[in-house]
Amino acid sequence: MADRGQRHRVSTASGRILLVEDEVNLARGIRENLEAEGYVVEVVVDGQTGLNRILQAEFSLAILDVMLPRMDGYTVCQTARREGRDTPILFLTAKGSGQDRIRGLEAGADDYLPKPFQLRELLLRVAAIIRRRTRYDAMTALEPVVRFGDNEFDFRSFRGRSWDGADQLLTQKEAMILKLLAAREGHVVWRDEILEKVWGDDVLPSSRTIDNFVLRLRKRFEPDPEQPVHFHTIRGIGYRFTTAAEVDP
Repeated sequence: MADRGQRHRVSTASGRILLVEDEVNLARGIRENLEAEGYVVEVVVDGQTGLNRILQAEFSLAILDVMLPRMDGYTVCQTARREGRDTPILFLTAKGSGQDRIRGLEAGADDYLPKPFQLRELLLRVAAIIRRRTRYDAMTALEPVVRFGDNEFDFRSFRGRSWDGADQLLTQKEAMILKLLAAREGHVVWRDEILEKVWGDDVLPSSRTIDNFVLRLRKRFEPDPEQPVHFHTIRGIGYRFTTAAEVDP
């Protein structure tokens, strides 16, 4: 971990962070540096306790290792989402393959940082996730509910209902992308605009990451994700959203 006195402070914003990490020395170092940025940090060392705390208390962010005693991080995240908790979640783990990242996002995580990592990047990602929540609240204040086809989604609760009656709970990024597309219904939204509005000055993803997020929205809200009627890909440019069913040619 870097010397606090020699590095530039990333953020002075306060917030409550839950750190679920069973490597004691690593957890201590992360906690000290987050507290130096102004955050209030609670540390637990196993997945079951981490899940209990997410269900019991409000946190600005939960940082989860994947390989944890008693319950792995994927299960913690999936269970928290299933129980209706929209706490932003960042996976911090040695399992850093492309497939592991996809699995983490599918579990409901908002971001994924593989070990070993640079402290600076961790602090940037933490600050970015908390900033995104502020941006999201501003984006959804005036039009908190969107209805399309037989789907409905409430941006205030991150909860909705899909065409088949199934409950849907979106992550912060999923909801921000849905809001951005819905606000521009019928118009093409360029990938660069999605990057700017959803990720801002955060660590930027690849275009493939954006495609994966849109694919997840299709799986949630399209009767046939292979033949989307609401979330349309404009090849090489971006996406177009329609509330009424419109089959891609």
